Amino acid sequence: MREHQKHSFTTHDGVALSYRHWPAADNSVQKPRQAVVMFHRGHEHSGRMAHLVDELDLPGVDFFAWDARGHGESPGARGDSPSFGTSVRDVQTFIDHLGASHGIAEEDMAVLAQSVGAVIAATWVHDYAPKIRALVLASPAFKVKLYVPFARPGLKLLRAWRGNFFVDSYVKAKFLSHDPARIASFDSDPLIAKAISVNMLLGLYDAAERVVADAQAIQVPTQLLISGADFVVHRKPQERFFARLGSVRKEKHVLPGFFHDTLGERDRHLAVRRARRFIVENFAQQATRPSLLGADRLGATCAEAEALAAPLPANSPRELYWRATRAGLKIGAGLSEGVKLGHATGFDSGSTLDYVYRNQPSGSTALGKLVDRAYLESIGWRGIRQRKLHAEELLRLAMAKLREQGRAVRIVDIAAGHGRYILEALQGVAPLPEAILLRDYSDINVRDGQALIESLGLGAVARFAKGDAFDRADLAALDPRPSLAVVSGLYELFSDNAMVGGSLAGLAEAVEPGGYLVYTGQPWHPQLEMIARALTSHREGQPWVMRRRSQAEMDQLVEAAGFRKLTQRIDEWGIFTVSLAQKVE
Repeated sequence: MREHQKHSFTTHDGVALSYRHWPAADNSVQKPRQAVVMFHRGHEHSGRMAHLVDELDLPGVDFFAWDARGHGESPGARGDSPSFGTSVRDVQTFIDHLGASHGIAEEDMAVLAQSVGAVIAATWVHDYAPKIRALVLASPAFKVKLYVPFARPGLKLLRAWRGNFFVDSYVKAKFLSHDPARIASFDSDPLIAKAISVNMLLGLYDAAERVVADAQAIQVPTQLLISGADFVVHRKPQERFFARLGSVRKEKHVLPGFFHDTLGERDRHLAVRRARRFIVENFAQQATRPSLLGADRLGATCAEAEALAAPLPANSPRELYWRATRAGLKIGAGLSEGVKLGHATGFDSGSTLDYVYRNQPSGSTALGKLVDRAYLESIGWRGIRQRKLHAEELLRLAMAKLREQGRAVRIVDIAAGHGRYILEALQGVAPLPEAILLRDYSDINVRDGQALIESLGLGAVARFAKGDAFDRADLAALDPRPSLAVVSGLYELFSDNAMVGGSLAGLAEAVEPGGYLVYTGQPWHPQLEMIARALTSHREGQPWVMRRRSQAEMDQLVEAAGFRKLTQRIDEWGIFTVSLAQKVE
């Protein structure tokens, strides 16, 4: 058996997670180095996947496997994590660590994951759009069989009352595998914990539903291994996931009679053989992805946006429902300051966003304030406020990188709204940037943004100007040349990739070599129809119809303009992303 080494890596919040590394037995076999990164089932740990290193028989490949938070030798309450999204972000941190510490590029990695680990891995691939070579998912737990009627809403109610708590798994080892040795080791392993927190369980459900519904966004070559006699998870969501997968190369294999522990079954060689072949084939091929630059004209999100823009049949139940919703919002505008502002300036306007950022309920009466609080607490606005925090984080990161390189910090935001997220990101930053230019098309935003600059005492370094974020020549002529460009919340409002590409190209001409770009995306939104049918945009009161861009599509647009993505943040709900890229010198 190949010997392993134990290591740890530090997460974004300072937790040291344990992992195992099985170095390649023959480092001369593959150049550059290649790796298989493994993610274990819920309740288990990296040691439960150790047998796969030899069974996959890839002597020239490094293997890695982590102990997720609250599992194995990693710290934390057993079966818990701050959130499901935190565990997904841990994957990206782990991959970054493997690249930095072991010299293996993301493009030379394949991922092998099982059950809960497979959902974490699939969510990571969906949300972060990594350029890994292959993804193998064994019995992903897209929908756990809870058996108790109304268990999920009941758990939500209990959590609302009690806060986070833990539930023990009902699954016995004999329902996971037919392998007697595997059953015995499960029952005797002191590192296996049968509990899972309700926060993680419900987060698993929410993320799985989103990823299954939007599997078309996944472009990585993917193999799905389904256990044919699984007592733990439902099969239909796995089938739906596969049918919707956007991968050009995808495979599905149903393994009759297999229990849930697909890669630990008695006849697991049937699964392992398929996984090995798929990994080897994809390592042997060039790492290519379909171009998504034309996704505004064809594909799933184009069709989705066109359907949302189309009028509903007159007096149909849905048309009556949304008519009533619009009427309710007009009544709400008489009570809630936020709803009133949205009707006056557009629910996507800079003025509305600044109101959402401030997050101070205001209304004509106590009822109005209550309505405004409900409005500000909608999932979309919560996501917007988290996007602001992530933008500020990456702005500070980019400024720190420029200072470390001994370079001046000259910021431009081409559609700043009121510029609050830029200006508030400067709190505690010393020295201040040499120059900050905030631009916007709206005279109102320019006026109110300049007033905000003065109120914060930043008039010596910052100024507001009117400008068109889609005028390539105007952007390219920015003087002095910025070292840090920002585009937040703009491209999500425009479906045309030619417009976005032209704007990015102008920025690429303006930004000095080695400079940085902070950009946002919206790969998912649970309220798209409500927004399209009930809310108006800043464009002369037209319906606010948005076309989602997958993270892979947004990253391709940025890359085509001459930038290289460095890192990314995403909220817990998978709605808004903020990324940092560097101009290729």
